Amino acid sequence: MDCREVFRCAVVTGVVVTVGVLSLVPAGAQVSAAGAATMSATPAAVGVLAVPPVCRLTSGQVRFDVPLPRTVRKLAAGTPITIVALGSSSTFGAGASTPAAAYPSRLAEELVKQLPGHQFRVLNRGVNGEEITDMLARLDRTVIAEDPDLVLWQLGTNSVLRDKALRPHVGLLHEGIARLKASGADVVLIDPQYAPRVLAKPTCEAMVSLIASAAKAEHVGLFRRFELMRHWHEDEHIPFEAFVSHDGLHMNDWGYGCLAKALAAGLVESLTRPTATAGR
Repeated sequence: MDCREVFRCAVVTGVVVTVGVLSLVPAGAQVSAAGAATMSATPAAVGVLAVPPVCRLTSGQVRFDVPLPRTVRKLAAGTPITIVALGSSSTFGAGASTPAAAYPSRLAEELVKQLPGHQFRVLNRGVNGEEITDMLARLDRTVIAEDPDLVLWQLGTNSVLRDKALRPHVGLLHEGIARLKASGADVVLIDPQYAPRVLAKPTCEAMVSLIASAAKAEHVGLFRRFELMRHWHEDEHIPFEAFVSHDGLHMNDWGYGCLAKALAAGLVESLTRPTATAGR
């Protein structure tokens, strides 16, 4: 069954979304949007559902199979950790009620909650509409120049939406990973979102597989966003309207929030894993 068949088979029910709950970025977390100064203690509007779903996570959904050695060393030394979120509109935060509700901002909040006493600088380097070639063109200037300890690289969705051939992505993806690894940064890839407009395209599953293969070949981390969101919809029976915005593509506040919790849980498990710490 390809993505289009999965989408046709999905049963969607309506949920009313309102905005009303505010939270603050903890003092130890810093978040910066592309081209903007670092933000600290910025109010974050969090989407509230009429009947909010529960963000349930299992270790299998969030665990990274590959260690993050540089980030582990920085955590052990107690020095500030710089994370760069590279990607397109779903990194920038399209669909969120405010920039502070985008996943990089929420990730900074979650990391400080789960690892109190440590400092995290999370830089949002998402640009609306970009594909992998656009990201590679600005990789040195907007990512590597920040000397990141960890790069979270979200990619693939726009190429799928525009029906681009997938084969050229293989070489480009390996090039980007090589450049990031050469800078000394740990790398985690994030695959496309499980959303109606993505599922309507026949190559969505192929792009997910391509990204997974590249992560395995290059021995870098992989965050399976597509599978996490599929689980919300198919296993938890959460309607698309609960985690996808009205455009049928981008995540909403709840979606970004649960994504951030999942990423934070995976990072914390990886950074505090006994074998990873003992090995260094």
